Amino acid sequence: MGNCNNSTVEELQACESHQWYRKFMTECPSGLLTFYEFKKFFGLRNLSETSNAYIETMFTTFDMNNDGFIDFMEYVAALSLVLKGGVQQKLRWYFKLYDIDGSGCIDREELLLIIKSIRAINGVSHEMSADDFANMVFDKIDINGDGELSYEEFMEGVQNDEMLLKTLTESLDLTHIVQKIQGEIRANT
Repeated sequence: MGNCNNSTVEELQACESHQWYRKFMTECPSGLLTFYEFKKFFGLRNLSETSNAYIETMFTTFDMNNDGFIDFMEYVAALSLVLKGGVQQKLRWYFKLYDIDGSGCIDREELLLIIKSIRAINGVSHEMSADDFANMVFDKIDINGDGELSYEEFMEGVQNDEMLLKTLTESLDLTHIVQKIQGEIRANT
């Protein structure tokens, strides 16, 4: 099973799963990924306090059973969401990620914190400031004007605004991290 030159889709998927499992177990022999290992696994070093808080929130959203670890099944679920998840699935995950305090709503400060963190990690300059972007999001989709985005407002508002959907999807695109891991897997096979 050293290479993936199989002919059927099922064989390719099984080979890829085996490689992901090998990578996971090599990096995390206990089978449980801690927050520290999570950051190391994805090559996230020397983060600012804000960026570290964002990564911690991301870790928590992937830790589906809230035990403080990411096991292999949670890891696979996260990768599946990133690589193959549909718009609805991704938006549901984004909402959970943005709702830092778990209140069931996203306030302007939570959104602003996430936007600033993502921008710090991605290192890409943007035409619009993080404050202006957060204001624009709320102006567009905070239907009742209460200063919070409910799950329904978020889902409907983002899906009905092509520019917003594209911007949010691109800002949380983790495929560059997945591609890095895939490159390491290929180099070690």
